[in-house]
Amino acid sequence: MSKNWFVYMVKCKDDTYYTGATNDLKHRLQQHNLGKGAKYTRARKPVKLIYSEECADRSVALKRECAIKKLTRQQKEELI
Repeated sequence: MSKNWFVYMVKCKDDTYYTGATNDLKHRLQQHNLGKGAKYTRARKPVKLIYSEECADRSVALKRECAIKKLTRQQKEELI
């Protein structure tokens, strides 16, 4: 049985957004807050989950992540 994939968005302490994809959302958030996540979030922790959406598989999640990253800040806030 395969794990579900998620696209997620976190708000960093400097009020910026980071978007990523994972198959273990809870663990990924812990990694970000421990400074072991993405390089972008290491200097901007703590991060807080503000949005997530479940995807059918890794491919769908990565395509959705890419689409969300192309949105403007205002469009991201509308999504949230």
